[in-house]
Amino acid sequence: MENENNQDKDSQKSSSMINQPVIPQLTVDKAYEELKQQAEQRGYHLNPDVSFTKALIHGLLRNEQRYGYQACPCRLASGNRKQDLDIICPCDYRDADLNEFSTCFCGLYVTSDVIKGKKKIGSVPERRPGPEERKKMQEMKEKDVKEKAVKEKNAQDKGQTTLPALPIWRCKVCGYLCARNDPPDNCPICGVAKDRFERFM
Repeated sequence: MENENNQDKDSQKSSSMINQPVIPQLTVDKAYEELKQQAEQRGYHLNPDVSFTKALIHGLLRNEQRYGYQACPCRLASGNRKQDLDIICPCDYRDADLNEFSTCFCGLYVTSDVIKGKKKIGSVPERRPGPEERKKMQEMKEKDVKEKAVKEKNAQDKGQTTLPALPIWRCKVCGYLCARNDPPDNCPICGVAKDRFERFM
């Protein structure tokens, strides 16, 4: 009986995957043009292999249908935005990969050296920590935030200041810093959403 239930669940999953709406090529083409323009305005370059790049963009659009956000098509997303924030395109690892390998992990973004033919795209090792390490890192970050809040409260109670008047927010993708009560809705440098910021100070 249990085996039959598992088979039913598997068939429901695969039929829901099959029933997802087809992404029209026109939608992929439009997304490609928009992403290319955004990338170039921000000093980045898309892979010059247009068919490869459009296949990656198709994967981003498919993940947006599945999960509600454009998770990297070359990584396994959990379906939980908070857990996947680091792999929402552009991922947190893009700039480090570009600096070291002239391309990001999936090959969507490349450096000008690749565009000019000075460098070839090769394989890029995965920078994303495994699930257990990510969980430990998140727990440490949450603990650190709580400790800082307690220190700040204690200092305020004593009439001291330990932090700037406003919190400092850091974009996890490009490193942009800003001092304000809340992070901006979108990073003015790389364009990622508000939830990609972390409190820096």
